Amino acid sequence: MAKARTPASGGRSVATIDTTPPQAGKGRGKASGALSVPSTPPSVSELVEVAAASPLLEGFPPVVAADTHTMVFGSFPGVASLTATQYYAHPQNQFWRLLGAVLDEPLPSLPYLERLQRLLAHQIGVWDVLAACERTGSLDAAIRNASPNDFAALRRRVPSLRKVCFNGKTAGRFEPVMREAGYETLVLPSSSAANAMLSFEQKLVQWRSVID
Repeated sequence: MAKARTPASGGRSVATIDTTPPQAGKGRGKASGALSVPSTPPSVSELVEVAAASPLLEGFPPVVAADTHTMVFGSFPGVASLTATQYYAHPQNQFWRLLGAVLDEPLPSLPYLERLQRLLAHQIGVWDVLAACERTGSLDAAIRNASPNDFAALRRRVPSLRKVCFNGKTAGRFEPVMREAGYETLVLPSSSAANAMLSFEQKLVQWRSVID
């Protein structure tokens, strides 16, 4: 089982990065069936089905600080990210390039921990909507038996949070949950290389709304 963990910082303390492991085991029950929606993202009810006896891939803890006011949620780390234990580690994923352009920061060229620190300096946090799932490959359409992250715990941990953005349609299935909780919400075009319908420039137009 591939298991994510926070990368070592070489002895360097990064106090502003929350490394509390997600409580992926809470709220799990027996699955009533596997997700099988290859052409459209799975619904929230489908995503939260979990097979009790099946091994699960585990996601990452949130990157947040007490003053974080905006979150960007993805769906679940891809294979490259799980291997590197880094958010958006695939070189063709445009996440760091997009946010770098939005924030006028050289994020793609920075070491990973410094990227996280720069995001936190702009009061932006990163997490995924899913704590754990079964998946072959990296495509969202292959997600099976997933459990969501603990959003209530995030709300308690980050009282200044007011805006929640979703990186892609699968993550965006949780938009109503966060909107009903009182947050401003925004569903963005996926930064994944698999989302080839829009050019980088077209995606960037919408991603600029992260800081509006």
